[in-house]
Order: sequence, then structure tokens, then C-alpha cells
Amino acid sequence: MALFAASRLGVKNVVRSFASAASSAELKKTALYDFHVKNGGKMVEFAGWAMPVQYSSLGVLASHHWTRQNASIFDVSHMLQTRWTGKDAVKFIESLVVADVQGLPVSASTLSLFTNEKGGIIDDTVINRHGESSLYVVSNAGCADKDLAHIHAQLAKFQNQGGDVDVKVLDDVSLVALQGPKAASVVSSLTNKDLSNFAFMSGRQMDIKGIPVYISRLGYTGEDGFEISVPHSEAVALTEHLLASPHVELAGLGARDSLRLEAGLCLYGHDLDETVTPVEGALVWTIGQRRRAEGGFLGADIILPQIKGGVSRRRIGLIVEGAPAREGAEILNSNQEVIGTITSGCPSPVLKKNVAMGYIKNGFHKSGTEVLVRVRGKVSKGVVTKMPFVPHNYYRGA
Repeated sequence: MALFAASRLGVKNVVRSFASAASSAELKKTALYDFHVKNGGKMVEFAGWAMPVQYSSLGVLASHHWTRQNASIFDVSHMLQTRWTGKDAVKFIESLVVADVQGLPVSASTLSLFTNEKGGIIDDTVINRHGESSLYVVSNAGCADKDLAHIHAQLAKFQNQGGDVDVKVLDDVSLVALQGPKAASVVSSLTNKDLSNFAFMSGRQMDIKGIPVYISRLGYTGEDGFEISVPHSEAVALTEHLLASPHVELAGLGARDSLRLEAGLCLYGHDLDETVTPVEGALVWTIGQRRRAEGGFLGADIILPQIKGGVSRRRIGLIVEGAPAREGAEILNSNQEVIGTITSGCPSPVLKKNVAMGYIKNGFHKSGTEVLVRVRGKVSKGVVTKMPFVPHNYYRGA
């Protein structure tokens, strides 16, 4: 009973952590803004956008469970969508990210990182190879301005040296995510297509109820699902088609945050930033083997030696007793000396335990290590735990 009460308290705190959208008329609005309001969306400010944190029909906790059991629609149109074209598009993007884009098959996607000269993470991003010389890239809304400034500064240098590449912001399309174990059956029913050969981290052009879309099989919840790039003019119609299924509900930022944390996925600006390297962030797996050998990306001279030489801190997962550990809570050793900091935390609706991630001093990062966590002046026990906390259910193919 105490755990359930903690979960309800955690959900309220998630909602309160977002600022009210009513205080600013300058917020950007997605093509689905009026649709959200019409359907009972509680609109809040997020990364300069007015976004739904939850809906009147389904609270955050219920929405979280619905996504794990059925399928939920998330408006992620605030994300930055770009297309990179030209015979040197792959060469150029590889100068900015750690992924082996050259080795990426056409229609396949990969999670990667934009890095700076000091090895810090400018942003995390998903790169899809549309063709031999065409890439579709999705980056974080909160980093859009700095990402574009960084990309264009590097692009000017590259083009001045004769590089053939162009980067275009796709400002005429929305992005709608459908996440959950019922997502594939819902999409299949609207396309009459067999999706058994449509695997996780791949994308394709498709029509959904006659609406042309680019659809990628991925997401931010740990569940099977899709992100659908659709013309603004068709975004409401697409969402209504998806929502017509009895297995689908609307979901907002509140459930999105708790779902991604259970799945062990980072939130940029909290779990990652420009002071964190991929090695410190436990994201070495994003660095392709060829890139580890050849380098060639910003900060490689700092990042690559860390893979073998180690770092002083590492991102880890924690199960915490007592009150939920939120961002900023201190991680302590048995002598109550500070050895780390929490960057994200909430009660897990699935596990009925408090989960968190953060950075801890090297040597304390191994799974099973017992630590202490100071929450609002009170010290509770914690255990370093492997992530994801809740297993991923990505579709790997038939």
C-alpha cells in the first residue's frame, strides 16, 4: 500500500515538474495542439512548445500501464526533423557523430551522439539511411537551436572545402509516436500490410489509410512501436485513424517520462549534457567499431582513449528504498561521503519500486553495489542495478 501511495505521489510530482502553458502566448504549437485541447489535454511548456502532459480521460499512472499493455499515441512533433543529402552526406555526418553511418544499410536506423571538441555530448539523435546519399535525422526539441547552429557552422567549413552536402529542416511535417505491444496490429489494420519483416530500428515509406507517411519502428518507451512522420495537414486525420482502435489511447509527457526511465533511456539535459562523454554516459555501444579504430569525429581524441583507459564517473541505475530519489539527490558511500548524483528518478509503476539513474564514482558502478541516497535530508539505502529496469520489448523480426 505504501508503494502504491508513493507511485501516486511520484506521478503528481512528474506533472508539477512541467510549467503551465497558460502563462505564455509565445509557445510554439504543433499541428495537433487544438486536437489535444479538444480531447482534454492538460497543456504545459516543454522545450518552448505547448505540449500535453496528460489527458482528462486517463491519468499519468493509468496511461503508463496502458502503454505497457496496449498502445498509446504521443505527439512528438516538437522534435527536430532534418534531411541530409548529397554525395558527401555520410562523410559529413560522420565528422559530427560517433556512429558508423557508412556501414548502415539503406532503410536502417541507429541511435548516435553529436559530440563536441572536448568529447561532450551535444545531443543524442536517431539517424536513418534513406538512400546511399540521403539521411533522415531526428534530434531533441530542447537542443534544436544549438544543434542547428553547430551543424551549420560545421557545414560551412565542409562546403568551403568542396564537400557536397545539404541539410534541410523538415518544417512541413509532424511526428506522431504509437507505442505499446498492440502498436503493430493497429498499424497493420490500417495499411493491410504484413509488418513481420519490418524490424526495430528501420524505416520505410508507407500509406496509412491513404495518408503518405515515413514510418520508423522505434520509440522512447522500451516497447514495440513506431514514430510516424506525416504532413502537418494530415496529422489530425492520422491520429484519429489510430485512435479509432479500442487498443489505443492518447498519452502525454508525464507517462512518457516514467516509461523512458523504466526503460533506462536518457533524457538530454538531465542524464546527458555537454560535460558528459559517451564513455561516462555508458553509451560506448553507440560508437561503431570502425569509428573506434579510425576516429574522425569531434572529440575522438578524448573519447577513444577513455574506452580503454577508463573514466572517473559512470552513469548507473539504482533501486532506492524510502522516498523516490529525484534529480539532484546525492549518492553516498557507507561513510556518507558524496560519491555521485541522481539525474532522474521516479517510482516505477510496473516494479512498484523507486528507480533512478545518475552518475557515480568509478569503482562503485558495478551492479549489486550497495550505496546510500540522501533525499530531502534523509538517508535511504540504494543498490546499483543494471538497466533497463523493465525489459525492452522491441521487435527484432520474425
